[in-house]
Amino acid sequence: MLNSLIFFSPPFVPKPPSFLATNVIKSYFETGLVREARTLFDEMPERDVVAWSAMINGFTSCNLHVNAWTMFREMLRDGEDLKPNEYTFSSVLKACKSMGSLSCGALVHGLALKHGVLGSIYVRNALMDMYGMCCDGMDRACAVFKEIGVKNSVSWTTLIAAYTHLGDGHGGLRVFREMLLDGAELNPFNVSIAIRACSSIGSQAYGKQIHATVFKRGFESSIPVMNSILDMYCRCIGLSEADRCFHGMTEKDIITWNTMIAGYEKSDPYEALNLYSSLEFEGLTPNCFTFTSVIAAVANMAILGIGEQIHGGIIRRGHGDDLGVANALIDMYAKCGSIMNSCKIFNEMHDKNVVSWTSMMVGYGSHGHGKEAVELFDKMVESGVRPDRIVFVAVLNACSHAGLVDEGLRYFKMMVHSYNITPDQEIYGCIVDLLGRAGRVKEAYQLIEAMPFMPDESVWGAFLGACKAHKLAELGKLAASRVLDSRPSVAGTYLALSSIYAADGKWGDFARIRKLLKGMGNKKEAGRSWIEVRNQTYSFVAGDKLGFHIDGL
Repeated sequence: MLNSLIFFSPPFVPKPPSFLATNVIKSYFETGLVREARTLFDEMPERDVVAWSAMINGFTSCNLHVNAWTMFREMLRDGEDLKPNEYTFSSVLKACKSMGSLSCGALVHGLALKHGVLGSIYVRNALMDMYGMCCDGMDRACAVFKEIGVKNSVSWTTLIAAYTHLGDGHGGLRVFREMLLDGAELNPFNVSIAIRACSSIGSQAYGKQIHATVFKRGFESSIPVMNSILDMYCRCIGLSEADRCFHGMTEKDIITWNTMIAGYEKSDPYEALNLYSSLEFEGLTPNCFTFTSVIAAVANMAILGIGEQIHGGIIRRGHGDDLGVANALIDMYAKCGSIMNSCKIFNEMHDKNVVSWTSMMVGYGSHGHGKEAVELFDKMVESGVRPDRIVFVAVLNACSHAGLVDEGLRYFKMMVHSYNITPDQEIYGCIVDLLGRAGRVKEAYQLIEAMPFMPDESVWGAFLGACKAHKLAELGKLAASRVLDSRPSVAGTYLALSSIYAADGKWGDFARIRKLLKGMGNKKEAGRSWIEVRNQTYSFVAGDKLGFHIDGL
């Protein structure tokens, strides 16, 4: 009815029908009525460049990037008299970026040059954004940036974001400093990107400087900016600062809470659970990201009862089918000792990614079910999922814990010859551990000697563990010295070496190492444990007279 009014009731419309139709198309996309937008577009007797551009941008805004690209191609094919404008090109470049298609983006670049719109800063910024997200390096994005005569705030922000996306936080901060020297306008968005660059390189010092700028410019009322600051402090091991900022915020959204829960997940899972309880008390609805972090916190505490409560809440809220949540549950149940529940979740998953398979293999390996892990690896390959380096780490560790030496060595060869994955320090550490646990310590040492690069502390640490298990004092001394070369203050290495000397009856050497350790004032940090008693959870460390109680969730 609306479409017919637009095209067949001219007396009632002061504007051309195409103008009204284009506005209705935009409204359709804004409300998610994609099919209606397409129908109206197809019914238009005449379609100008504005209508085509509205369709391309509408598809992009609805994350239908392939549709946007197809629409752009239709425009070029069917609209011979149409000339795409800067709005058309900037919209289709967003689609190319989101598709991750460098070839499509480069084609659009050439067409923009052909149609004479490269002088538009909007097209230049969109090109830079596309190249920054689709390329492995910054050469093309930087080349576009240099060609911009008068750069605006979006130009600078886009380049900073591209560097940060590629993991070059130092490059992002360098551009941020250049932006300040150039006098470009600071806004909450580019400040958030700069803070993210600090997070990527673990630089709390730079982060604090930008934090001070946030207050100086009055951006502290921006929730996204403060969320970025919280994330920076959490990633830079500044949880006390993060906590202070969190409690100082007058407004918080679910991302704020998720950031803090994720920050505490490993270092203080007890506090992560407290935050989760507070979140619900505040009336906020947890989402999949919330549950993923909370599940990880429970996994670190290995408390099955609380994990089951969280799982129940996930099912009640309809998040049980979320892939990330299901993967986290597999890991949590395995770490809580319930490998059967891990299997149940894994088998009930409609879709699995490589993380799903890896989590299940890690679970099997940690429970000593090496045979099941090996069988699962073979099923994964048969299903068409290509194993990556992390998958091989999981299956090699499973073989190591189950004593499946021949199988582990077979997978090591498969990784190199069938999948062209070059072994790194972690992989070599797995093989050294595999051989060492089986008593083949000399073979492990020969492997270390044959490595194409200098073994790091993880490799020597695995070898030290084998020497300790098999009471090989001389080789153990060698391994310990190599570990201490890189990390001279690791108490665990001295303790392992002293245990080797004690097992070999070398009490003089044992006393010397203990005295050296005592003189360093170094000791192992006490680990915290949790226990459930009569449906109540308590936390304690060694030597506690009375642990503290975790309130029910």
